[in-house]
Amino acid sequence: MRTVALVGNPNVGKSSLFNALTGRKQHTGNWPGKTVEVARGEYCYKGRTYALVDLPGTYSLCGNSPEEEITGEFLEKGGADCVLVICDGSCLERSLILALQVLNRGTKVMVCVNLMDEARRNGISIDPTELSSQLGVPVVGTGATAGEGLEELREGLRNLCDGFAFCQPIRTEGREALIHRAREIALEVTGGKAEAENSLTGKIDKILLHPFWAYPVLLLLLLGVFWLTIKGANYPSQALGTVFRVGKSLLRKLLSSLPLWMSGFLLEGIYETVTRVVAVMLPPMAIFFPLFTLLEDVGYLPRVALLLDEPFRKRGSCGRQALTLCMGFGCNGVGVTGCRIIDDPRQRLMAVLTNALVPCNGRFPTLILLIGLCVGEGEPFLGALALTGAVLLSVGVTFPITGLLNRLLPRKEERIFLMELPPYRKPAIFRVLVRSFLDRSLVILGRAVAVAAPMGALLWLMGQLQVGEEALFLWLAEALEGVGAFFGLSGVILLAFLLGSPANELVLPIGLMILSGGGWSSGEEYGALLSQGGLRLWLCTGMFMLFHWPCTTTLRTVYRETHSLRWTAVAWLLPTAVGLSLCFLLRLIF
Repeated sequence: MRTVALVGNPNVGKSSLFNALTGRKQHTGNWPGKTVEVARGEYCYKGRTYALVDLPGTYSLCGNSPEEEITGEFLEKGGADCVLVICDGSCLERSLILALQVLNRGTKVMVCVNLMDEARRNGISIDPTELSSQLGVPVVGTGATAGEGLEELREGLRNLCDGFAFCQPIRTEGREALIHRAREIALEVTGGKAEAENSLTGKIDKILLHPFWAYPVLLLLLLGVFWLTIKGANYPSQALGTVFRVGKSLLRKLLSSLPLWMSGFLLEGIYETVTRVVAVMLPPMAIFFPLFTLLEDVGYLPRVALLLDEPFRKRGSCGRQALTLCMGFGCNGVGVTGCRIIDDPRQRLMAVLTNALVPCNGRFPTLILLIGLCVGEGEPFLGALALTGAVLLSVGVTFPITGLLNRLLPRKEERIFLMELPPYRKPAIFRVLVRSFLDRSLVILGRAVAVAAPMGALLWLMGQLQVGEEALFLWLAEALEGVGAFFGLSGVILLAFLLGSPANELVLPIGLMILSGGGWSSGEEYGALLSQGGLRLWLCTGMFMLFHWPCTTTLRTVYRETHSLRWTAVAWLLPTAVGLSLCFLLRLIF
């Protein structure tokens, strides 16, 4: 087996090339002692197996971040038979700065100029033969997404590993000399045009990064995503509900020979809870995640990080926290894991502790129901406007809480926020749909179902157990009525939140089950309960759904990332304290 290390800047198509070579024969894991994922995979070529190590994307080997430390350490220790440096053909000069640093460290190096198709569209012509002569190492041009040049790349790696390729890398001493060499080589091999002039990306960024227009555009995009999610989720949710009711009738006939308590346990407990979670969660996820992934695939999300860098920087963080918040809209656990992209440990901790302040996908169905009960289901635009306002409030609260943590956490040397803005690219629609559905929607849905099934069984048992003349959870709801009323809530709603701690998706089904005394009720009964409490109960319920303790999965993820029970407790306390404080203020006002 030959081991090949993949090195490159972020956004040069390194992962696409890695996936094109390895297919599904890959796995990821944290680098020992660091919360930075490193992917490993294998492929076979002409009777030999090649192991690829996809090192973290980095701009240099200076060791100023965990990614730079990992890459530099791996190359220093000679952990690979050869090194493949991936460069961006549409922006060659910047990529060559890292390539020249790698050439200073090793002998068996090959340069892959990726995104050649994109470079050609921008009017950039690259001569791989001339670049090979300038660098003293083999060079191959590829377009990983289209499969261009992959066979030539495999053959080149085979020759390099077996010692048949000419390899005498140039050495460049000094930072200024390295930058000036990179510029001269890029101009030489591109005929004087190393970057596109007046490119489409530049024209679009004049609007999307405009000091004034950028923020209205961001709000409109957010509003559009939520409108499509709300408008499009109603019909498939109703259809799924109908299908599951028919399925329940068929199952009831099949299980008619079972004792009544067993059929009730299986149907009213497990089946009903699981199918309600699926019917409520799957449609909005199937719409929201593809839309979100499209924005990511096009290249817009890094612009969001740049737009929000200044307000986060004023509070001791950086723009990358905006990206982790975007991940949190899908799943707070995923958002917490995504905080690994933040280099500075102190900034990373602040992002981890505040990620649950934004609503995850599990909270959206209940928020949508509450908004629908207020503005009516026939008003999707007003609903989207209200949901956008709620999301903006959650992001707005993140800023002062981050500033508070910045004052309380021990200060360390601040690091510069550095992130390359990738060019806008045409999204691969089919790949986006498959990736968002399989890697996001089904994964989160599977996790919710795994929690919903045992919780449904527990709820059914609690409905059968009696305390006096009442079901156990009705008795618990009454016991919590005083505490709930103090914060503008009710005992039923507070108990639903407590029992729904394993997954936010369960809060609504649990509330419906409690209202019916152990059976199942409809969203109209939720509306009737809120109507009894007036506007105050509606507002406080919505506010607590927006800000309350993270689910068990998120808390487990926080502990896995911080290895600290103290910080896990803080991650639980922060959104809970914010939610209860705002509910208490609403109770006083209304």
